[in-house]
Amino acid sequence: MLYELRIYHCMPGKLAAVVTRFETATVKLFEKHGIQPVGFWTVAIGESNADLYYILKWDSLDERQKKFAAFQADPDWIAVRNKSEEAGPLIASFSNTILTPTNFSALK
Repeated sequence: MLYELRIYHCMPGKLAAVVTRFETATVKLFEKHGIQPVGFWTVAIGESNADLYYILKWDSLDERQKKFAAFQADPDWIAVRNKSEEAGPLIASFSNTILTPTNFSALK
Protein backbone atom coordinates (compact mmCIF):
# COMPACT_ATOMS: atom_id res chain seq x y z
CA MET A 1 0.00 0.00 0.00
CA LEU A 2 1.22 3.48 -0.89
CA TYR A 3 -0.06 6.87 0.16
CA GLU A 4 0.33 10.03 -1.87
CA LEU A 5 0.46 13.33 -0.04
CA ARG A 6 -0.57 16.15 -2.37
CA ILE A 7 -0.35 19.81 -1.35
CA TYR A 8 -2.00 22.50 -3.45
CA HIS A 9 -0.59 25.98 -2.85
CA CYS A 10 -3.52 28.14 -3.92
CA MET A 11 -3.46 31.52 -5.58
CA PRO A 12 -4.24 34.35 -3.13
CA GLY A 13 -7.90 34.23 -2.16
CA LYS A 14 -8.59 31.03 -4.12
CA LEU A 15 -8.50 28.32 -1.41
CA ALA A 16 -12.30 28.39 -0.99
CA ALA A 17 -12.77 27.88 -4.74
CA VAL A 18 -10.39 24.91 -4.71
CA VAL A 19 -12.18 23.36 -1.72
CA THR A 20 -15.54 23.89 -3.45
CA ARG A 21 -14.25 22.27 -6.64
CA PHE A 22 -13.14 19.21 -4.68
CA GLU A 23 -16.39 19.07 -2.69
CA THR A 24 -18.71 19.44 -5.67
CA ALA A 25 -16.85 17.69 -8.49
CA THR A 26 -13.34 16.34 -7.98
CA VAL A 27 -14.19 13.80 -5.27
CA LYS A 28 -17.01 12.39 -7.44
CA LEU A 29 -14.62 12.09 -10.37
CA PHE A 30 -12.06 10.39 -8.13
CA GLU A 31 -14.77 7.87 -7.23
CA LYS A 32 -15.62 7.37 -10.91
CA HIS A 33 -11.97 6.45 -11.58
CA GLY A 34 -11.48 4.29 -8.49
CA ILE A 35 -9.17 6.80 -6.80
CA GLN A 36 -9.32 6.40 -3.02
CA PRO A 37 -8.93 9.57 -0.95
CA VAL A 38 -7.92 9.11 2.69
CA GLY A 39 -8.72 12.69 3.70
CA PHE A 40 -8.52 16.40 2.95
CA TRP A 41 -7.22 19.19 5.19
CA THR A 42 -6.72 22.93 5.27
CA VAL A 43 -4.27 24.66 7.60
CA ALA A 44 -5.61 26.08 10.88
CA ILE A 45 -2.17 26.83 12.35
CA GLY A 46 0.99 26.68 10.29
CA GLU A 47 3.02 28.30 7.57
CA SER A 48 0.26 28.94 5.04
CA ASN A 49 -3.50 29.13 5.30
CA ALA A 50 -3.76 29.05 1.49
CA ASP A 51 -2.93 25.35 1.13
CA LEU A 52 -5.07 22.26 0.64
CA TYR A 53 -3.53 18.99 1.79
CA TYR A 54 -4.92 15.62 0.80
CA ILE A 55 -3.86 12.00 0.82
CA LEU A 56 -4.71 9.34 -1.75
CA LYS A 57 -4.33 5.60 -1.17
CA TRP A 58 -2.85 3.37 -3.90
CA ASP A 59 -2.17 -0.35 -4.15
CA SER A 60 0.87 0.29 -6.38
CA LEU A 61 2.64 2.91 -8.45
CA ASP A 62 1.25 1.23 -11.57
CA GLU A 63 -2.30 1.64 -10.28
CA ARG A 64 -1.58 5.30 -9.49
CA GLN A 65 -0.20 5.97 -12.96
CA LYS A 66 -3.13 4.34 -14.76
CA LYS A 67 -5.95 5.75 -12.66
CA PHE A 68 -4.54 9.26 -12.34
CA ALA A 69 -3.85 9.42 -16.09
CA ALA A 70 -7.45 8.37 -16.81
CA PHE A 71 -8.74 10.99 -14.37
CA GLN A 72 -6.64 13.77 -15.90
CA ALA A 73 -7.81 12.85 -19.43
CA ASP A 74 -11.49 12.62 -18.43
CA PRO A 75 -13.52 15.20 -20.42
CA ASP A 76 -15.70 15.80 -17.34
CA TRP A 77 -12.61 16.72 -15.27
CA ILE A 78 -11.25 18.95 -18.04
CA ALA A 79 -14.60 20.76 -18.25
CA VAL A 80 -14.82 21.22 -14.47
CA ARG A 81 -11.25 22.49 -14.26
CA ASN A 82 -11.70 24.88 -17.19
CA LYS A 83 -14.99 26.24 -15.82
CA SER A 84 -13.52 26.78 -12.34
CA GLU A 85 -10.53 28.61 -13.80
CA GLU A 86 -12.37 30.98 -16.14
CA ALA A 87 -11.25 33.95 -14.01
CA GLY A 88 -7.69 32.62 -13.74
CA PRO A 89 -5.79 29.73 -12.20
CA LEU A 90 -6.69 28.50 -8.72
CA ILE A 91 -3.42 26.69 -7.96
CA ALA A 92 -0.09 28.54 -7.85
CA SER A 93 1.91 25.32 -7.43
CA PHE A 94 1.60 21.86 -5.97
CA SER A 95 3.78 19.17 -4.57
CA ASN A 96 3.26 15.47 -4.19
CA THR A 97 5.10 12.83 -2.23
CA ILE A 98 4.66 9.06 -2.34
CA LEU A 99 4.78 7.61 1.16
CA THR A 100 5.13 4.00 2.30
CA PRO A 101 3.96 3.08 5.81
CA THR A 102 6.40 1.87 8.43
CA ASN A 103 5.91 -1.47 10.20
CA PHE A 104 4.40 0.35 13.18
CA SER A 105 2.11 2.70 11.27
CA ALA A 106 -1.63 2.57 12.01
CA LEU A 107 -2.23 2.84 8.25
CA LYS A 108 -0.76 -0.11 6.36
